[in-house]
Amino acid sequence: MPRLSLAILLLLVIPAVLTASGQNKPSGQASSLNFVVLKDDNGKPVRNAAVILHPVAEHGKQSRGGFELKTNSEGKTESDGIPYGMLRVQVIAHGFQTFGQDYTINQPQQELIIRLKRPQGQYSIYDKHPDGNTASPPNQKP
Repeated sequence: MPRLSLAILLLLVIPAVLTASGQNKPSGQASSLNFVVLKDDNGKPVRNAAVILHPVAEHGKQSRGGFELKTNSEGKTESDGIPYGMLRVQVIAHGFQTFGQDYTINQPQQELIIRLKRPQGQYSIYDKHPDGNTASPPNQKP
């Protein structure tokens, strides 16, 4: 009889502890994601771009267990079984600025279109600018 009481107690206590500690997943639903990676300036596809996915915990911290996908010649890649919730997406491609953004995954199927920008030149106070202003280096007279 004591074993039966202990088993019943455990069946009642364990779900309550898991719920309180946030160990169980909120919905258990998963999404199928389609990614399209394009050049921002002309809309052409970016092939062989690395699309890196990381789940994001409730407190905004990136969770462990991310994975990487590669785009095909049409700039597309896909993944099934992505759990609902926050997902951090990073895209890296040669000759483009690194892209990063958090998305809320809340539909059975979602398409994310990502536009990559070319690197921008650095702004320097020592260069001539279109407005004609040129600044002097610090501690030097013009």
